[in-house]
Amino acid sequence: MAVIVPFLIGVVAGLRTMTAPAAIAWAGWLGWLELAGTWAAFLASPWAVGILSALALGEFVTDQLPSTPSRKVPVQLAGRVASGAFSGAALGAAVDAPLLGFVAGAVGAVAGAYGGATARARMSAALSRPRPAALIEDAVAIVAGLALAAAL
Repeated sequence: MAVIVPFLIGVVAGLRTMTAPAAIAWAGWLGWLELAGTWAAFLASPWAVGILSALALGEFVTDQLPSTPSRKVPVQLAGRVASGAFSGAALGAAVDAPLLGFVAGAVGAVAGAYGGATARARMSAALSRPRPAALIEDAVAIVAGLALAAAL
């Protein structure tokens, strides 16, 4: 658990940067994840849930824009890795292994970014349009984030 779940939340961050921390915030706020007494306790607040959810929703919209840069350019990839590391560390903090979670989340974000880009390109080609592939990727990120949060 101290490696697999943080890695997988990192994969979610690789798909959609803000979905991973939003899922962690929701899990903390709903009581699915015990963050009290850790550095990540603030994530369980209604403010964190609201702000991170709004950022995630905004990302779903901006991802549809043709001007949005590739997730593999350094700035975009760095944001995904930072989000994955942060989210993984928050999960790790709940089991007293934040450093392990940090590393696993960062590695998962790289895997998610590159794997997600490949999968989306293949789906776009198969569907002959990029928008349905993007919406499918959005759905996968949301469901996976919530499933991971609920599994805790």
